[in-house]
Amino acid sequence: MTSENRLAAIDLGSNSFRLEIGVLDHGEFQRTDYIKETVRQGAGLDSERNLTASAMQSGWDCLARFGERLAGFRPNTVRAVATQTLREARNRDVFLARATQALGFPIDVISGREEARLIFQGVAHTLAPADERRLVIDIGGRSTELILGQGYKPRVMESFRVGSIAWSSRYFFDGQLTRKSFEIAEIAAKAVLDEAIDAYQPANWDIAYGSAGTVGAVSDALLAAGWPSGAITQEGLDWLLDKLISAQSLDRLKLAGIREDRKAVISGGLSITRALFSLLRIDKLHPTSGGLRHGLLCELRGSTDGNSDLRVKTVNRLATKFGADRTHGARVGRVATNLLSQMADKPLDDANEDWMRSLRKLTWAAELHEIGSHISHSDYHKHGAYVLDNADAMGFSLAELHRLSLLVLGHRGKLRKLEAELSNDYFRTQLIALRLAVILCHARRDPDLSGLHLHHLSQGPQGLAHLRVQCAKGWTHDYPQSAYLLREEASAWQKTPWPMEFSES
Repeated sequence: MTSENRLAAIDLGSNSFRLEIGVLDHGEFQRTDYIKETVRQGAGLDSERNLTASAMQSGWDCLARFGERLAGFRPNTVRAVATQTLREARNRDVFLARATQALGFPIDVISGREEARLIFQGVAHTLAPADERRLVIDIGGRSTELILGQGYKPRVMESFRVGSIAWSSRYFFDGQLTRKSFEIAEIAAKAVLDEAIDAYQPANWDIAYGSAGTVGAVSDALLAAGWPSGAITQEGLDWLLDKLISAQSLDRLKLAGIREDRKAVISGGLSITRALFSLLRIDKLHPTSGGLRHGLLCELRGSTDGNSDLRVKTVNRLATKFGADRTHGARVGRVATNLLSQMADKPLDDANEDWMRSLRKLTWAAELHEIGSHISHSDYHKHGAYVLDNADAMGFSLAELHRLSLLVLGHRGKLRKLEAELSNDYFRTQLIALRLAVILCHARRDPDLSGLHLHHLSQGPQGLAHLRVQCAKGWTHDYPQSAYLLREEASAWQKTPWPMEFSES
C-alpha cells in the first residue's frame, strides 16, 4: 500500500492521548497502528485552570513520540484535536505552541458540540447500517457527550462538564470507596446532567450506545466477571458498585478486567454511568469501538458528506439564522478575494495551501461580517464577533472561529483593538482585503475594480510591508465617496507599522 493512502487521527483526551494510523483500501479504512498513552492531562489543571508544568511536559513528551511515528505524512492526511481539558485551560496557547512543534502538525481545540458530532460519526461508521434512532453516550475524562441521531446524521448534540477524572478527583480524592461517596458523586452528576432529561428521554431513541474509555472499562470489568457481552445493564452496574465498595479503597481494588491505568478514574466514571442510567431510564447500553478519532478518520477520507466541506454549510446556516444579507455578503467576498489575490506574493492556486486557506476564510468572514446587524446598527461588528466566538459551529475548531470573529470585529472601526494580531502577515492581509472590500461595496452594489490596483512596496518607513492603493486617472472623479473612504482608511493604517498610501495615476 502506498504512503499516499495513509491517514492518521490524534485525539488529545483528558485521560489519554491516542494515535490511530491506517490505510485506505478500496475506500475502506484499515487500521495498521494504534498507540495509546495515559497522560491524564485532565488531572493537571490547577485551581486557576492552568495546566501545571508537569502536565504540559507529559503531553509534549507523548506528542513528540507521536510526531516521530508520523514523519513523512502529508499535512492533509493527519488531523489532531484536543477536547475538554484544553477547552478549559487558560494557558492552552502556551501548551499548544510547543505541542504543535513536537507533533509536527496543527492541533485544533474543538468545541463540545463539535466533539459530539465527530463522536457520533465515528460510532455510526462502526455500526451496521440501520434506521434505528440512536442515543450515543461518551463519558470522557472531563466531559460527557450525549448525541441523538439516525443513520450517519446527528440531530441533537450536547456536551456536559462532568467526566471520570473530574469526578474521581473531586469525590474520591483520597482513594476511599464508600457507599456515601458514590451516592454524593451520583447526585452531583445528576445535577449537571439534569437538563438532558427532556431532549434525551427514551421516547426519542430506540437503542443506546456507549463510546470511549469509561463505557469500555465498565464493560471489560463485567465481561471478565462473566456477565453477558454486548450490553451493560443496571444489574451489572449494581454488581460493580458493590465490588468497588467492598474493596474499600483503590489500593485494595483487585478486579479482573480493570486495567491499572483505569483504576484511578473508575469510581468517577461508574458514578456518571449510573446517573445517566437513572436519568434517561436506560435498560441496556451497548459498547461500541467507534469514537472521536474514528469520526476524524471519516472526515479525512471524505466519507461523511460527499467530500463537501461541512464548514461551508455552517457558514450558510449562521448567515441565514442571523438574517445577514446573503447577496451583499457574497459581493463583499468576491471583492475581498480579488484584493487578496492582488496582494499575494505568488499566484493563488492549490499548490499554495496557506494562501488558499486565507482566501477561503476571508470569504467566510465576508459572508458573516453583518451577522450582528440585527442586534445593533452601530456596533454590529462587535456583536457579530461575539456570536462567532460563542457559536456552536460544526466543522470549525475554536481557533478558526476566533480568527473569523477577529476579522468580523476588525472589518470596521479603529485598528488599535487588533494591534496584537496585526503582526501576523496572513491575518493582516486578510483584514486589509476585507476592510477595503466593505468600503468599496458601501453602496451595496458591485464596485468598479477595473481602475483600482494594490501593490506591496518592497520597503516601508520601518522596513516593513508598505501597501499602495493606486487608482486610474479619473477614478476618484467617478467615485468620490469611495475615494474619500479609501483616503480615510489609508490614514488609519499610516498610524501603524504597516503604512498604506492612496494615490491616483
